[in-house]
Amino acid sequence: MFEYSETTRSITVTVVPTYLEEQSAPDSGRYLWAYQVTIENQGAETVQLVHRVWKITDGDGRVEEVRGPGVVGEQPVLGPGERFEYTSGTPLSTASGFMVGSYGMRTVEGERFEIAVPAFSLDGPRRPANLH
Repeated sequence: MFEYSETTRSITVTVVPTYLEEQSAPDSGRYLWAYQVTIENQGAETVQLVHRVWKITDGDGRVEEVRGPGVVGEQPVLGPGERFEYTSGTPLSTASGFMVGSYGMRTVEGERFEIAVPAFSLDGPRRPANLH
């Protein structure tokens, strides 16, 4: 398993993707991944995650952008030293791809800023080539 991390303004986002072989159907062009995200506030101010933006790129270069409030139905508040973890997932029609994104944050004083979510690879099973 690979771990991807990036820190913006003392907030570290770490992502660990996992291919879900038992839920995928490669013969039907359906590949599923779960990804676990940990957001850790290493700074001195309390912040709230208010929205997310994901760019999901499949192995053929098709890009899907996903925007929405919070993550997994929540808009967590993180005080200094606190962390929030969640797991989500994404399907692709190809055996590989990658994701990258950002979270919109807000301080208790109302200042808004963006933090980076590191780009992470979605690598499915390596299928043997069929020679005819």
